[in-house]
Amino acid sequence: LQLRAERRSGPMGAAWARRIERARPVTAFLDACWPKATPEEVLAGLLADPADPALTAAERAAIRWDRPPRSHRSARWTAADLVLLDELAGLIERPESYGHVVVDEAQDLSPMECRAIARRTGFGSLTVLGDLAQGTTPWAARDWHEQLAHLGKSGAPVVPLTLGYRVPAAIVDLANRLLPHLGADVPAGRSVRKDGEVTVARTTDRLDLPGATAGAVRAALAAEGSVGVITAEGLVGTVAEAVRGCGAGERVTVLPATAVKGLEFDHVVVVEPAAIVAAEARGPHRLYVALTRAVSRLTLVHEADLPDCLKAPTARTAG
Repeated sequence: LQLRAERRSGPMGAAWARRIERARPVTAFLDACWPKATPEEVLAGLLADPADPALTAAERAAIRWDRPPRSHRSARWTAADLVLLDELAGLIERPESYGHVVVDEAQDLSPMECRAIARRTGFGSLTVLGDLAQGTTPWAARDWHEQLAHLGKSGAPVVPLTLGYRVPAAIVDLANRLLPHLGADVPAGRSVRKDGEVTVARTTDRLDLPGATAGAVRAALAAEGSVGVITAEGLVGTVAEAVRGCGAGERVTVLPATAVKGLEFDHVVVVEPAAIVAAEARGPHRLYVALTRAVSRLTLVHEADLPDCLKAPTARTAG
């Protein structure tokens, strides 16, 4: 506009520029061509009326809000929505970048979560740590090279760490039985510790499972250290009631298998492994996590047959 005006009438002064930048036709044109938008406004508009032709009808129906909020300001964003908001923010304004980022539990990142990290390390480096055998989210990675591509670091070297110090060999050997059933290329682990103990206790009566669990906990309490009792979500109440009468106190913690990642106990009692496996699509991964929470001793208590992915001996195995 200034160039056109100057061609007609010569140089325009600062007062002319200030007047033009406030002119309604000019601001309306700019708002139409380059509208101000926040990530929240854009995502709320998409989820309220997903009309994007790149989506199929089924995809539009899947993401459409059943009850759209009055505005983006009153929207209740889910954890998955926050990743989409970060994607939009990255399109509107370049996010801050870092020289080096360390990512732990990287196997559980979704491709969109990987993109959020990649945007912040475009000119930096990454150290990625994780265990594909412990991938428990629906979108967990099954291949490191594919995951590194999502992180923007295709071709980065992958170094398997197979030698452990935390879990004894007897427990590691048992957990290794699950690896062929996880759908991921995970090398077998090894342990420098030759101690450790695995006990398998079976009851033939479903009604006696709480009693067998209580017996296993009492036996665990005979030694020093913490005791973690891990079972499927649906059995937590029954198991907690059975353990309550053992005089356990603060030494014993009852947890669902979905809540034990990252925890450690001197002695772990896993109750009904088959129920953990059957509870979700990644049940074998969840069981692998549960078994490897033990740093000294492990007991399996079960009434149902052990899952095919875990065929354990019926007698005590000491390393």
